Amino acid sequence: MKKILHVLFFMCVVAAVTASDLPYNETADAKAEIKQALATGGNKPVIVVFGANWCPDCKILDIAMKKGASATLLARDFKIVKVDVGHKDKNKDVAESYGVPLEKGIPAVVIISPKNRVLYVTKEGELADARSMGDDGIYQFFKRVTGERAVKAESGKAESGNKN
Repeated sequence: MKKILHVLFFMCVVAAVTASDLPYNETADAKAEIKQALATGGNKPVIVVFGANWCPDCKILDIAMKKGASATLLARDFKIVKVDVGHKDKNKDVAESYGVPLEKGIPAVVIISPKNRVLYVTKEGELADARSMGDDGIYQFFKRVTGERAVKAESGKAESGNKN
């Protein structure tokens, strides 16, 4: 009996640790988190990452954004919000309000200005194959699109704000 209790306790600890490592908070209020990031981000744009905990490409992207070559670039210049989309049936309204086509694949990203204007959105599932892109491919993607963001913002060509 003691062995069974020890095994059950160990399994609970492992499950708790694993759950805390999941990139997407499945119970979070996505709209509130985006609003908070915009309110507390100062002049930083916000990168909103749409994905799910079951998605291997979403997990790879999360690791690259936290520990890979992209981590310093993103942490320095952006606020980051992760939005759980379940099986593409959750927070669809949030994705749609920013023009993010979830049907093209996840993870998907939108970069919004501090004034909640869309600066960039993945329209063709650009990150949906993050596993094959690898850390360098993900870094090159963010380097390219964050450079585009800066150019658009400076030239005043950023798209109009979303519907929220």
